[in-house]
Amino acid sequence: MSFKHCHRLQTDRGSGLSPWPAVPSTSREGSTMHAALIAATAALGGLLFGYDTGVISGALLFLRDAFALSPLMQGVVTSIALLGAAVGAGFAGALSDRYGRRPLILVTALIFVAGSLLSAAATGLWMLLAGRLLVGLGIGVSSMLAPLYLAETAPAESRGAMVSLNQLMITSGILVSYLIGYAFSASGGWRWMLGLGALPGVILAGGMLALPESPRWLAGHGHLADARRALQALRGSSETARQIEAELDGIEADLAGEKRGGGRVSLSDPGLRLPLIVGVGLAICQQVTGINTVIYFAPTIFQAAGLSSASASILATAGVGAVNVALTLVAIRLIDRVGRRVLLLVGLAGMAVSLVVLGTGFLLGAGGALGWLTAASLTAYVGFFAVGLGPVFWLLISEIFPTEARGRCMSIATVANWGFNLIVALTFLDLVAAFGRPATFFLYAALTALGFLFTLRLVPETKGRGLEDMREAWAERGHTVPQSRG
Repeated sequence: MSFKHCHRLQTDRGSGLSPWPAVPSTSREGSTMHAALIAATAALGGLLFGYDTGVISGALLFLRDAFALSPLMQGVVTSIALLGAAVGAGFAGALSDRYGRRPLILVTALIFVAGSLLSAAATGLWMLLAGRLLVGLGIGVSSMLAPLYLAETAPAESRGAMVSLNQLMITSGILVSYLIGYAFSASGGWRWMLGLGALPGVILAGGMLALPESPRWLAGHGHLADARRALQALRGSSETARQIEAELDGIEADLAGEKRGGGRVSLSDPGLRLPLIVGVGLAICQQVTGINTVIYFAPTIFQAAGLSSASASILATAGVGAVNVALTLVAIRLIDRVGRRVLLLVGLAGMAVSLVVLGTGFLLGAGGALGWLTAASLTAYVGFFAVGLGPVFWLLISEIFPTEARGRCMSIATVANWGFNLIVALTFLDLVAAFGRPATFFLYAALTALGFLFTLRLVPETKGRGLEDMREAWAERGHTVPQSRG
């Protein structure tokens, strides 16, 4: 071991910050069990995100009668969670940089619990809106923090699959919410639909006590001994002490470069312009293609296509959710093999075609064979989203920004994502009322085609690159990003 390593061991031993209960790093079984606990806990965060995003679709069929909701107020009940998500995402980057990733995830779990219980207990519209707003805050923080945490802890060669695991859990949560909605649809039990989101929140809060902090965050705050233990727990027995030290050296070198340059890059720096355009552009693209109109209003769409009962439409929506999960699994297998750009382009092309078919089905008339055509095209649309834009967007915004600006830039992209999610959800029913379903889906198809051209022109390939090597990816696109400076 080098003098540098010996000196570091002497100076950082006993930093006083323990990011999780001690786990013997020499025990293969202990490391494996601890890694499984980390994965299970992170999965619960994604599951909560997906469940609370999707559960409103089934509950809305009963909420509109229970609270006499107009089409506008149906949009408000759906969209107020998105407003909370935009606010939560806006603060998540700064708070996690200051207090750490793990404590903020713990707080997020408690917010999910409080919001779910308040929504379920609602006796009036304002109480329901307050609960949905709290749930939205949790969704916003989770949507930004989970990809960031996974990107900072995963090895470069498997980072795509690791970060995309969060998207798999989100889609699984959406599917679970559809199944729960179907289970309680006969009794109209919307309170159970909304309230059951508290259960995984309680488990997540308990599991956070065993979740390791990000090694990059620990090293950046001077806790090198804890950063080393975090790496040992995350890598288990698959890497030697020398490999752990080499990885920690890389983190320290990057942090030292930030300090030499003043530690921050201004978001107005011209070198960040294109990365921010790509990140925010993909965030907008993910929403204006209309995906969350399907997540939030799928039962309503299926009823319009000829499935008259609430139970039948919710069950059909659960089938769409199952396709979403299955194709996300396919994306996870492919994302570190074929690359991000290929999946994005294939997914966007397939979404555009599916939306044209969906609009045509409504144009020709609902019911009968055309009803099945509508259902099939909607399912294909979700499947192409799950292969491309769904997981790849969250992965790319955790990769494309330079380290010294990553947290702030990810917050901006995530806020844009939830902001346009809010706009699309608020306007969907009004667009349908004003122009009809065919024109609305043709509009989404045109916006998806623009997203394809945007990706083809501007989005770089990041497969296999270390987080600190993204300047090379931008150089290949004829652009440079800034070095740290004051």
